[in-house]
Amino acid sequence: MIVEPLENLARTHTCGELTAADIGKDVVLLGWVHRVRDLGALVFVDLRDRHGLTQVVARDNDTLVANAKQLRSEFVIAVCGRVEARGADAVNPKMKTGEVEVTANAIRLLNEAKVPPFGIADDPPISEDMRLKYRYLDLRRPRMQHNLALRHRATMEIRKYFDEQGFLEIETPMLTKSTPEGARDYLVPSRVHPGEFYALPQSPQIFKQILMISGMDRYFQIVKCFRDEDLRADRQPEFTQVDVEISFATEDLVFSVLEPLMDRLMAIVGTQAPRPFLRLPYAEAIAKYGTDKPDLRCGMEIRNLSDAFAESNFSVFRTAIATGGDVRGFVVPGAAKYSRRELDELVEQAKQLGAAGLVWARASDAGVQSPALKAAGEGAIRTALERAGAAPSDLLVMAAGAPEATSRMLGQLRLNVAKKENLLDPDAFAFLWVVDFPMFEWLEEEGRYEFMHHPFTAPLESDRHLLETDQGRARARAYDLVLNGSEIGGGSIRIHDQSLQQLVFKLLGISDEEARLRFGFFVDALVYGTPPHGGIALGLDRIAAILCGEASIRDVIAFPKTTQAVDLMAGAPSAVSEKQLRELRIKPV
Repeated sequence: MIVEPLENLARTHTCGELTAADIGKDVVLLGWVHRVRDLGALVFVDLRDRHGLTQVVARDNDTLVANAKQLRSEFVIAVCGRVEARGADAVNPKMKTGEVEVTANAIRLLNEAKVPPFGIADDPPISEDMRLKYRYLDLRRPRMQHNLALRHRATMEIRKYFDEQGFLEIETPMLTKSTPEGARDYLVPSRVHPGEFYALPQSPQIFKQILMISGMDRYFQIVKCFRDEDLRADRQPEFTQVDVEISFATEDLVFSVLEPLMDRLMAIVGTQAPRPFLRLPYAEAIAKYGTDKPDLRCGMEIRNLSDAFAESNFSVFRTAIATGGDVRGFVVPGAAKYSRRELDELVEQAKQLGAAGLVWARASDAGVQSPALKAAGEGAIRTALERAGAAPSDLLVMAAGAPEATSRMLGQLRLNVAKKENLLDPDAFAFLWVVDFPMFEWLEEEGRYEFMHHPFTAPLESDRHLLETDQGRARARAYDLVLNGSEIGGGSIRIHDQSLQQLVFKLLGISDEEARLRFGFFVDALVYGTPPHGGIALGLDRIAAILCGEASIRDVIAFPKTTQAVDLMAGAPSAVSEKQLRELRIKPV
């Protein structure tokens, strides 16, 4: 076949559109050859575009059939033909177009294609590096096109919702001042001001607060942000967040705005987000789940079982309790059937997570079983089983040590067990707000406090007096939105009083000079009638990944970076010319 121009051909229908209602219509389809089946006198061609597949058949025309036989996967073609019903035994109920086929009267080759380095039609297992290097081919696969289409729908729903709620979408600068918020900035050298730099924003935090000072009242923005940090499955050097700020806000107001939005996003995938969402104080989340982003789908709440062993002869538990520690544990439903090998594997996992050991217990008609039965006594073990709520079919696992460290270890073990036992239903969505975070966290190596969220977060009114007396106990008006064990949003009620803001800077070891250098324009603005305000930033990439059922946000971003922050397709980062460096007055190290 010879490659021909498109000329005046125009698509009449997409490849995912035709149904029995279209039988008899003359149509023009444009797309990529997905698969060719040569049956001699008949040639079937599955034609694909991002909307779906349509079966095309060439027959009763020797030239047409001969041309169809020359088609290969990923050739770009135009098909002119008539919609006809498939035979009853050829109907494909899994496809929207499965009742019909297009009998071609002309096939025009618009472009050829080399053999792709991986299959598009068969969705074979491919290394991620290969997928990212040939991203333009990876994006042709139905899975990726579905993901990006769903992300688009979510983005449009977000914009529609906030418009209905009276928010203004306002753009904030991409080139701004370096004000590090916990991660490294990406710096952009200024040619006009040699030796000086812009920074790409880690978030629009200061600017959205400035907008509240400006009287904009309700702001949102779907915005790119940049952080030069180590990457994981849920992190990228450039990411997209839904940024929200509200004047005269309380926590209740922020939650009441965000929860209906989550419900509308869940409706895109045919489910709901029951409201109101659970609210869980940070300290309780750590104690019960060992993490500040708990996955509630699997239950298995961690319980304090110290009372059961307070008078026990089991020295390991007794010593831990006497030195201020706890005995904590959780129940694995239905796991009383674990073999000795499985129990040993569980103990080994706990040790790998940092535990000195792990004690298990189970009760059956034959009596109580536990490696600590003799040392602790049957009464203590039975009491622990009862207080943990263990049924005869369940297994109780316990560890002892410093309260928070023990809960964190058990929290990781809990998730390992949940995955092993398939307790994390992929079709379930469990939302919660984690609230009352510590205002500061202690940096042991540096011997100072650092903000847990950012330095513009207000303290709880009840804890404000602790700022100058016991700042380690002060809690913040900060909150995270958690979905299925992933933090999909974080925000706070902000400081709107200049004197309080200056005090927080002082507590963080930020001198007046440094505060003026980094945040001077913002501190100056605070004295001009700043309303109480607060907001949140939602991770659009993380939300889209959860909606699509993907483990990595790279599968819902069109052109992501690798875990080494490399764009394998474009070859970025890369060296630049000496001329560019001279213009910027930069010398490579």
